[in-house]
Amino acid sequence: MNEAELLFSQVLGCDRLALSLNKDRYLGREELDFITCSLKRRIKGEPIQYILGKMEFMGLELKIKQDVLIPRPETEILVQTALKYIKQEKSRKILDLGTGSGCIAISLGKNSANLEIDASDISSSALAVAKENAGLNGVKIDFVLSDLFRGLRNKKYDLITSNPPYVREGEITKLQPELQFEPKLALNGGPDGLDFYRRIISGSANYLQKNGLLIMEMGFEQKPDIETIFLDLGKFKLIEVIKDYNNIDRVIVARKADING
Repeated sequence: MNEAELLFSQVLGCDRLALSLNKDRYLGREELDFITCSLKRRIKGEPIQYILGKMEFMGLELKIKQDVLIPRPETEILVQTALKYIKQEKSRKILDLGTGSGCIAISLGKNSANLEIDASDISSSALAVAKENAGLNGVKIDFVLSDLFRGLRNKKYDLITSNPPYVREGEITKLQPELQFEPKLALNGGPDGLDFYRRIISGSANYLQKNGLLIMEMGFEQKPDIETIFLDLGKFKLIEVIKDYNNIDRVIVARKADING
């Protein structure tokens, strides 16, 4: 659906087909007021997802508030990649770092049975949104308020996923107007955009089972630097890099390979 269809579908409480069949439907005062207010907010640059308070991700409906980053279609590639490896390796214990809206963890739980999923975030407001989304979609997840690994109990996972902040700190104010509405905490990757990759890669080595997998989303042209971080640590073997719909390197998969397990 385009944004106009999304807006009118919300107002009329119908899907796209029903919308096209109700061309002669008159709108009430409250409905017109909502549309007018929504258009004013959109003209100011506010993303339609925040205006509607929801969106679709991996076929699931998620509640979306300004406390969380709006999930992107590219992140579905991360989920699809994780699901492939979960099936191949019969992974059960999953950790999602910086879960935000919960889109990754919930999608994994909805599309693969018998998983034990933990999901952490430093923001209590984001966790509240993620918990609501998990409940709406009937997925059991243990949510933890934690700055990445700090605050997590001593546990080993088969697979760790993350879509970390990866925008360079100095570039955030230069981003398009829509992104200025999103939480800076979920965008700011430090001076070079790689702060969280360093922390996640080094920390994951202590939280993964031997041969466990780390799957992360990455930003434009970050692949060489992230591969270097992996290689410098010396505890992972790079498995594959998956490109997105624009032929940009977007998801990286690495396997823990240290002999100490």
